[in-house]
Amino acid sequence: MTDTTTFDLRPQARIVARLAEGVPDDRLADPTPCPEYAVSGLLSHLAGLAVAFRDAARKNLGPTTDTAPEASTVPALPAHWREELPRVLAELAEAWTDPAAWTGMTRAGGVDLPGGTAGTVVADELVIHGWDLARATDQEYAPDPAALRAAHAFLRAAAEDDAGGGGAFGPVVPVPDDAPLLDRTVGLSGRDPAWTPPTSGWVWLT
Repeated sequence: MTDTTTFDLRPQARIVARLAEGVPDDRLADPTPCPEYAVSGLLSHLAGLAVAFRDAARKNLGPTTDTAPEASTVPALPAHWREELPRVLAELAEAWTDPAAWTGMTRAGGVDLPGGTAGTVVADELVIHGWDLARATDQEYAPDPAALRAAHAFLRAAAEDDAGGGGAFGPVVPVPDDAPLLDRTVGLSGRDPAWTPPTSGWVWLT
């Protein structure tokens, strides 16, 4: 995707920050719909991607933009994450208010890509991981409409480009065409929109 249409990421960043604020300390070890992460790992991943894509928007290329986002390399959640995560999310969104962020080339996760594509990837990350976090911690979730539309378009294009139906982040989960846009977007991300936290008998393996 090379569309350079811009949109405001600040509403979705604020939504994710509110979800993070609503995470109780006793839920940090709980599973999420993203099988690579418990809640704590997902929060750490969000903090890392916020910094990486903030620097990508600023074209400040270096260690933060060159490292592939692998679950095995996500650092432990720092003790001060409740202060740090909202700050870096706000910085991320503010960096993408600069029209220059959406033009030219940049880098994220060690991959060179057009600025407009990177901005759309940010929207997808915030929308889908916002859903992950909300579902894992039993919170209500209504993503920003502009970010949701961008995420859906990005994931649909990725699924259409993959003849095997693998999508961008795993096998697409079929969802009815008349389902809400969020459910269709979640399905395109390889997640089941009906996912709920296990009620018992679940053990996190490391």
